[in-house]
Parts: sequence; C-alpha cells; structure tokens
Amino acid sequence: MEPEELFDVVDEQDRVLEQLPRSIVHARKLLHRAANVFVFNSAGALLLQFRSAAKDEYPHCYTSSASGHLSAGEDYAESAQREMREEIGIEEPLEWLVKFPGTPLNAYEHTVLFRTFSDGPFTFDPGEIERGEFFELALIDQMLHENAEQFTPPFRQLYPWYRENYST
Repeated sequence: MEPEELFDVVDEQDRVLEQLPRSIVHARKLLHRAANVFVFNSAGALLLQFRSAAKDEYPHCYTSSASGHLSAGEDYAESAQREMREEIGIEEPLEWLVKFPGTPLNAYEHTVLFRTFSDGPFTFDPGEIERGEFFELALIDQMLHENAEQFTPPFRQLYPWYRENYST
C-alpha cells in the first residue's frame, strides 16, 4: 500500500504551518493548496476532464483540464506541470492567471489557475479521468446555467472568473 500523500497545511496568507496526510487535511477542512490548468486548443475550445467514478471527491463531474493538490514542499507551477503530465500526458509552458484564497466554496484550497494551449495528443489517466473532450466556451456557459452541479466546485469558481477576465 502506498503511503498517504502529504499536504502543506497553510494559513490565510498561504504560509506553511505544518504537513499532514491528505485524509486529515480534508477531514478537518484545513487550508491547503491546489493548482488548476485550462488547456485550450487552436480553435479556442477548452479541454474538460470528466472525472472517474473512482474519485473520492466529485466523481463523474466535469472539471479543469488538469488539476490537483500540491504535494508538501511543491510550488504551484511544479504541481500544475506534474498534474498535466500525470493526468493528460502533456508538457506545455504555463501562464499564471490568478490565485484565489481557500474558502469553504473551493474546498479550503488556495487555488492558482494556469492557462496553456495544446492540440494534443493527450493520454488520459484512467484512474483519474473517464474521458476528456474539448468544449466551445458558449456550450460550457450553457451547461453551467442548466446544471452547475455537473461541475466541481473549484471549476465553478475558476471558469466564471476566466470568462469575465479573458477571451481565448
């Protein structure tokens, strides 16, 4: 059995307080860190992943192209690159867009959103992702309006911010 992943527990200013196992951080709703990546193709569509049924949080929901918690001692950009490699099989330069503070609305995660561009090919990690596909932004807008619950809470925070501040 693999040892449980360790997270940096942080304060409201994102300063590291201690390191604890993932299960304890989530159970106690402690502030920790996450990185999300929006991958756009050359046509301007956004790659969404549809999370595997095996995921412990938000199975069978759409979310960012790649995302995950920062491991203890890791910085946001390192985590974003690692998650892209592990989840969707690409390495691309990243643009840091915004950082949100951790709140109950985003699962107590200080979250950084990055953007990159790629037409693939992609290799989706079957343990994490049931499928991945590109969506036109207008269709994502409609899907969110019709049923926001089909998206993870972090995505529901990041995507509207993106739509308000950027166009591809």
